[in-house]
Amino acid sequence: MTARTLSRVIDALPSSDGAGVRIKRSLGQSQFARMDPFLMLDEFRSDDAADYIGGFPSHPHRGFETVTYMLAGAMLHKDSLGNEGHLKAGDVQWMTAARGIVHSEMPQQEEGLMHGFQLWINLPAKEKMKTPRYQDIPSERITEVSEPGLALRVIAGTIERGGKRHEGPVSGITTEPTYLDVTLEANTPFIQSTPREHSGVIYVFAGEITVVGKTVKNGQAALLSEGDEVGVTAGAAGARFLMLTAKPINEPVVQHGPFVMNTREEIEQAVRDFQNGRFVSEAPVIS
Repeated sequence: MTARTLSRVIDALPSSDGAGVRIKRSLGQSQFARMDPFLMLDEFRSDDAADYIGGFPSHPHRGFETVTYMLAGAMLHKDSLGNEGHLKAGDVQWMTAARGIVHSEMPQQEEGLMHGFQLWINLPAKEKMKTPRYQDIPSERITEVSEPGLALRVIAGTIERGGKRHEGPVSGITTEPTYLDVTLEANTPFIQSTPREHSGVIYVFAGEITVVGKTVKNGQAALLSEGDEVGVTAGAAGARFLMLTAKPINEPVVQHGPFVMNTREEIEQAVRDFQNGRFVSEAPVIS
């Protein structure tokens, strides 16, 4: 077995998105801050309503998947296919935008903590124009694993722990993503096998960890080298982090805002299609 090491650490930077929602962006700060097929990772966390009350009004996507994971608070999702989902603490929304969708995510609270993540995962060229798909995954469907000093949630993919297989509710994705939410008590080690050819990213959002002797702090994304397993040890205050792995696509990426395609011509077509209302031809426009 070959242990993965740190190839790069990215500090999450303060930014805003939607209608003024305050976020911290790690992956996706620029075209150089990505790890195929992961395009972007945002964390939103505030107990000040002014930081999130504007939400994310209706906006388009084409060519990739968005994954929203809520830890605290509530958001209402609506999209141009007529889907509607009320995301609460522990829930996940997995939206395959593919050939085009318009959606909104709006807060369902006027005070209190709002905390969660949005991850963008690229689609291969052959799937960028397929039919969009929406999966609303309530917290109770997410697989949970408990061991001494360790609690983890398996949102996507399949892992083995203690001779048992644990499968998340999201499967059947071409890039074969694994999406884990891992909580470790102080100084607890965590070793997880991974497919050697898959990209690997860890994002720490509480405490700190060490990976092969190197520290990754709260608000940092660690890009991992190739290997068969990831070895992590929590710091003295414990830690909580997301661990993401997926199969690289190895295709050109051309992005223009909410459109991610393979060529500039495809981006220009996406803009024309959105302007001509083709993203919402299958269902009414969101009000």
